[in-house]
Amino acid sequence: MKILILLTASMLVCAAADNGHLKTEVNPGRAGVFIDGKYVGPAANFKVGQTYEVAAGEHEVKLVDPRYEPIVTKVTVTAGKKTVLKETMKEIPLPKPPFGKLRTENADHFAAVYVNGDFVGHVDEFSNPFQTLSLVPGQYEVKIVPVNGQNPVTKSVTIVADKTVLVK
Repeated sequence: MKILILLTASMLVCAAADNGHLKTEVNPGRAGVFIDGKYVGPAANFKVGQTYEVAAGEHEVKLVDPRYEPIVTKVTVTAGKKTVLKETMKEIPLPKPPFGKLRTENADHFAAVYVNGDFVGHVDEFSNPFQTLSLVPGQYEVKIVPVNGQNPVTKSVTIVADKTVLVK
């Protein structure tokens, strides 16, 4: 039994030794971070840059926020080290009103929210009456995908000017 425990512990240490960390210092901090095409969470939480464990090697990192031009870059993560990614995103012009509002709820507050297939933020950004996503009236497909990828929710919604739609 002791040998099994020691073997398991040494395997975990070896696996951790093959990983490094990626710290994101991104403006805006609400940007979603995608590593090799997989959403891992927001760039910051309460203005504090997030740090993600990543396998050592070269990775493609994409930063997405619907109010800014996306950034795609390559980073090289070294085992046992922290790599810092510093980026400032460029704003895009805002759409013109009228707007309706979208609210989202999910147990995973960092679940990714997609509208018509485009990442727009994470659930907690749109989770109360004071934090909503403004959309031009029309038909939309809203998809909520938890960080672990389990049990995504997809709904078709109609956004109407000056009204709020909740997707959970």
